[in-house]
Formats: sequence, C-alpha cells, structure tokens
Amino acid sequence: MTLEAVEIPVTPASTAALEVATAYCSPALLNHSVRAYIFAAAHGTDRGIAFDPELLWVGSMFHDIGLVAEFDNRTLSFDDASGHVAWTFAAGAGWPADRRRRLVEVVIAHMSDQVDVEADPEGFLLERSTSMDISGRHMDDFPAAFKAEVLKHYPRAGIAEEFLACFRAQAETKPHSSPAASLRDNIADRILTNALDR
Repeated sequence: MTLEAVEIPVTPASTAALEVATAYCSPALLNHSVRAYIFAAAHGTDRGIAFDPELLWVGSMFHDIGLVAEFDNRTLSFDDASGHVAWTFAAGAGWPADRRRRLVEVVIAHMSDQVDVEADPEGFLLERSTSMDISGRHMDDFPAAFKAEVLKHYPRAGIAEEFLACFRAQAETKPHSSPAASLRDNIADRILTNALDR
C-alpha cells in the first residue's frame, strides 16, 4: 500500500470542494480532511469495499466544515451543520437530489459509533478514517510505513489541540451536540494521546 496508489478523483465537483475547503479551513483542518479521504480510500481499496471516490472525497472535504467560524451554527451540532453546507455545495454543483442526500448521510455518519458498510460504504470508511486520525482508533488498519508516508505529505500541524479546542467551544455553546457527548466520553484523552502525533 502506497500513497501513490490512492485514487484522488478529478472531477469539477472534487476540484471545487478542495477549493472551498482550502479557502475556509485552517492548514491543520485541511490536511486532516485530505488524510481522512486518503485513509478511507486506502482502507476501502485494500479491503475490497466498493465506494464512490467523488462522493467520499467531497464528504471528506466537508465533514468538519461546520467547525469553522463562517459555518458554525448557533444551535446545530457541527456535523449537522456540515451536512447542510455539503448539501448546498452539491446543489450548486448540479448533483441530483438523491446524491445530495447521500452526501449528507456520509458527512453525518462520520460521527457515528458504527456505520453499516453495506448500507453506507462511504460513511463507514469516513467514520473509520476520521476516528483514527483524530482519536487514534483503528490504528492497526494500516502499516506504519503507509501512515508515515501520508503524514509526511500531509502533516498534522497541531490538529489535536486545534480540534479539541473546537470541540470544547461547540460543547460550551451546544451542550446536546455530538462534541459535547464525545467530551463526556473522554475523547479529549484519546485525541491528546493519538499515536499519530508521536
């Protein structure tokens, strides 16, 4: 498994999604979004899980967009807000309604404890990759050399501290949000001890 073997989709929507993410995300959050796709696509390819690369890429670019100030919602949890931003982007990109709905499902699924791979392969892969990149779960999915190669090209750049600060801010203003629930479940310790930061 090598980084070069991971297919990055080249479509108008994929290119535009990266442009939006680059414009609004910090360098750390942008690199996390790209790593989320790479780890998800690599896992899917390695395990023979059929997935839609464009859908997974766009979902990866937007799954955390609700954490940035411009898209933070006063009442909705960031994952729900991210879904709304993704839906709006996809509508502008000309995606049909069913594909927009699938994109929202993928974005929201990344905060689930478990996702049915048969019902939502892209959501399953994104949940798995983001869980590893942020809280260190599923670390055995990849050999050390592959993880090192990905981090060399897309460094973490302080994502642990930045992400935890975002979650704490969300929890303070939205106590019923998924970040608040995650903090009650001690995600802070897992974020700060993620083996990817060693």
